[in-house]
Amino acid sequence: MNEDKSLLRPEWRQWLAENLALGVGVEEVEQVLVGAGVSLEVAREEIAAAGQHPYFQACRQVARHFGWLESLMETYSALRAQDGGRELEVREGLTPEEFFRRYYFGHRPVVLKGAMKDWPALQKWSVPYFREHFGQVEVEVMTGRDANPEHAAQQDRHRSRMPFADFLAMVESGRQTNDYYMVPRNDNWSREGLSALRDDLRAPEGIIDPSLQADQMTLLLGPAGTVTPLHHDNMNILLGQVMGRKHVKLVPSYERHRVYPHRGTFSHVDAGAPDLVAHPLFAEATVLETVLEPGDMVFLPVGWWHWVKALDVSASVTFHHFVAPGGNTHLDAPP
Repeated sequence: MNEDKSLLRPEWRQWLAENLALGVGVEEVEQVLVGAGVSLEVAREEIAAAGQHPYFQACRQVARHFGWLESLMETYSALRAQDGGRELEVREGLTPEEFFRRYYFGHRPVVLKGAMKDWPALQKWSVPYFREHFGQVEVEVMTGRDANPEHAAQQDRHRSRMPFADFLAMVESGRQTNDYYMVPRNDNWSREGLSALRDDLRAPEGIIDPSLQADQMTLLLGPAGTVTPLHHDNMNILLGQVMGRKHVKLVPSYERHRVYPHRGTFSHVDAGAPDLVAHPLFAEATVLETVLEPGDMVFLPVGWWHWVKALDVSASVTFHHFVAPGGNTHLDAPP
């Protein structure tokens, strides 16, 4: 901040308008500005000018609508908390009818036990198996993730191609790392060399489209320590754990205001070690947790926030073509 200038920089004016519109007190705003090097006289002048500007009045009206929606979500969250909303249900032998009625259309997550018992992948998949049968296939993976906190949102900066055998050597090195990972945004399923792996999977009967086309599923493979940061998908997802274990945390879609959204579908919160000083509302969030074992599946409803960490060398698959009227439900996120 340059004290010689009588006016705030544009980014500070934006910050000022946003915070005042969202209800932050004038004295608190003054303190932040003065702490940043603005004179008290200039701070008060800018606050007064902002309050009289017609653009700010429109901004405040939008904020009132935002506050109403947030209040509605708070009410819904309180109601769901009394209706099992603070528990992640675990089911075995669930019929398709109950899955869709209670979970898919009920917008509830659920862990499914035994839904993968007929998958050849559970017996066949391992690092040695991949190396023996697919080692020479060229694959795409994300590398250099540790150097970029925004790696999940900026995936195109991290795409690397290499023989599958080279990636497998990295995976089984014994390192616990988040630096390299084969994620859903890679196209390895559709490449001829790995397409045979789809033959080792089975669609949960009556829930997922049985054709299992390449564009209907994704593959995730990496070492222990890989982390998928807190985010939400814009459609329903069924995730199946084939190799290793994964720690999963979920936050309801209707608690969006408690996860500090960032870049639309991501969160500022590190759900593995949340900073409650920087993000105090996260302390009020409903956080459901589970550890997925090989053979477990978890249903991730559209818009639900989830954070995932691999506890072992891990392979997972996801499905998003549900046998539902009209196909999968999609969230039309604003641009």
